[in-house]
This record gives sequence, structure tokens and C-alpha cells, in this order.
Amino acid sequence: MTQQRLLGADFLRAAACLMVLLHHLAFRMDAGNVPDWASPVVSFFVMGSFGVSVFFVLSGFLLARPFWLALDKGDPMPSLAIFTLRRAARILPGFWLALIISFILSVTVSGSPLDGEHVIRFVAGFFLVSDWHWLTLFPVDNNGPLWSIGFEVTSYLLLPFFLAVLFALRLRGWTARLAWVGVIALVLVLHWMVTQWAPIDDVERGWNFGLTGGAKAWMPRFNPIGFFAIFALGALAAGVQVKLNHIRHWLCDVIGLAAVFAAGWIMVDHIGGLNEGFGLLDIPYGFPSMPLAICVALVALPSSRLAGRLLDNRLSRFIAEISFGIYIWHFLVIGLMARLVPPSFQTGGEDGWSIWLWSSAIAIAISIAVATVSFYLLERPMVRWARGLENRSQAVVAPA
Repeated sequence: MTQQRLLGADFLRAAACLMVLLHHLAFRMDAGNVPDWASPVVSFFVMGSFGVSVFFVLSGFLLARPFWLALDKGDPMPSLAIFTLRRAARILPGFWLALIISFILSVTVSGSPLDGEHVIRFVAGFFLVSDWHWLTLFPVDNNGPLWSIGFEVTSYLLLPFFLAVLFALRLRGWTARLAWVGVIALVLVLHWMVTQWAPIDDVERGWNFGLTGGAKAWMPRFNPIGFFAIFALGALAAGVQVKLNHIRHWLCDVIGLAAVFAAGWIMVDHIGGLNEGFGLLDIPYGFPSMPLAICVALVALPSSRLAGRLLDNRLSRFIAEISFGIYIWHFLVIGLMARLVPPSFQTGGEDGWSIWLWSSAIAIAISIAVATVSFYLLERPMVRWARGLENRSQAVVAPA
């Protein structure tokens, strides 16, 4: 029963969620007012943006695993209808609610104009295609993290497309894994082509021109093909883990923990540079070293004797459970506090450090509370409803 939960996955999901949250909190702190003893900690929090990479690797790992199991057994490819239904039920209700509320508050509270540009961005985000152009990259002004949802959905679409090739060729075992390495290589070539042949002009390009200017600074290095490369590494890790799933050894504890610490060290190594951490071929967030470290952890920890159980403690499991809600709501909470509850996050004065501490504590508490309500009243009921549809559809087609 423990093995079915894939030890270590809950810890990594919880860690990724908290990394992104702390990243955005750290940017609210005036660097000049950080005490000397706390400066390394805040600098590490700034690199919490690397949590996005962890999310993509983890999603690729978990979603690809059933396909690898079916491929190795010689079974048909898992149902794409069920795959789509599950993804939609898990992502769309919470995302759409956060997007709609953010848009309303952006216009009514944050002062964003209700013009054509903002409407187009919202519509692109709603239909999950905001990741294909710099104008729509950020669907709303006041909830930046929603940019990644479109990228994730594109990866959901590309994963079964490429896996279908392996099923069509009837590849199995390590041959199929080697073929997937070829898929990753192809994706990297496509990403390079995008960065070379889809240039963006320099007019109002940069974060000093707001979110659209920041989007122009990110793209084309930030593009859905490059992020699928991160996602595909997670899928490869799933294929390796399926082959090694029978192993139980203390060496896996050592390897898994070493991989987790390596991921932390990679973040430390990027302190002082851009928090986007552009790596190989300008793919963000320490590519490929950061995703590979997470891949190794995901392969090793399910086979560990103790480390996986220690990391997947009750707190980790709870944070992992509500992690999606924390991700899609925390930035809005922080922004509303800064705007509506002064002196929240006003860290430029002598009391800046203490203000940042209590502001951050309140923002974390509110984000967790909102995410908990979202999970239990919206996300989990929708997932259960979707599973009910699955069961009914399977009962209809089942032989008498």
C-alpha cells in the first residue's frame, strides 16, 4: 500500500509548492533591510522559482508511469479519454475559479483596465493557450503563477502523442526507454529552433514595462516545447522506476537523499544569478541538472527502506494534497495583503524585517487555508465525480 503512493513524490510536491511560495515572499523583502545572518536564507528563498521545474518533472513522472506499465506488459495504450477526463477534473475547476476571481479583482481592486488586451489575455488563459505568445503569457495582472498552467497543459497533450509512437512501434523494455531519450533529443532540437527562429522585438521588453514586458524578456526561452523537455525527463524517470520497482535496498536511501540535497545545492549554486536559472539551450531552472536530480530522487526513493517514509510524513502528505491550491492562490493573497492591509510587506523602513516576517506568516496561513477549502470543497469532489464517470462508462462497455 505504501508502494502504491510512490514514496518521495509527496515530499517533492510539497517542497516544490513551498519553494514557489517562499520565492514570491522573498521578492517582497527589501534586500537592504535583511539582517546579515538571514541574508543567505532569503537569497536561497529567491531561488525557490526552481520549484516550477520540480512540478514539471513530477507531473511527467506520475502521468507517464501508467503508460510504461502498459507498454511493458504488451497491453493497449491507456485510454486517452480517461487520461483527459482525469487531468481536466484535477486542474480546470480550481484553475478556472482562481483565474476568474483574479480577473475580477484585477479590474475592481488592482486597477487594471478592462481593455482589449486584458480581455484577450484572460480568454487565452481560460482556454489554456496563453503559453504560445508573450502577450498572453500572463493571463491576469495580479496572479503571476497562473502562467505555468498553459505550459503544463501543453505537456499533457504532447506526452501521449509521443508515447503513442512507442506503442505503435511495439517497443518494450530498455529499448523503449532508449527511444524516449531520442524523443527528448528531438524536443531539445525543436526548442532550439524556437529560440533561433521565433525572435521577439525589444520594444518595451523587460520587467520595468510590467508583466507583458517581462513576458517578452522570458520568451522565446520560455516556450512550451522547452518545458516539455523538463516534463519528458520526468516521464523517462518513470520508465526507469518501473523497471527497477522491485528493488528494496539501503543504497536507494543514500541515492535518493543525495539527489534531494543535490537539487538544493544546484539552487544554492545559482544564487546571485537570474532566478530563472537559464541552463542548457537557455531552458529555465537549471536545466538539465535540476530536473535530473529530481528524476534520480523519484527513481530511488520508492525503492528506499526508510528515507521515502521519513520524507513522506503526515505534514508532507497534507501540503502535497493541497499544493495545487497553494500554487494558484498564494500570489493573489500576497498582492491583496500588500494593497489592502498596510503596512503588510512595506519593508523599506527600519521595521522592514519584522513587517516582512509577520506579513509572510499571515500570507502563508491564509494561502494554506484557502487551498484547504479549495481542495475539500472543489478539487476533490470534482475528481471523485470524474472517477464516477469513469466507472459508469467502464460498466457500460464491460462484457455481460
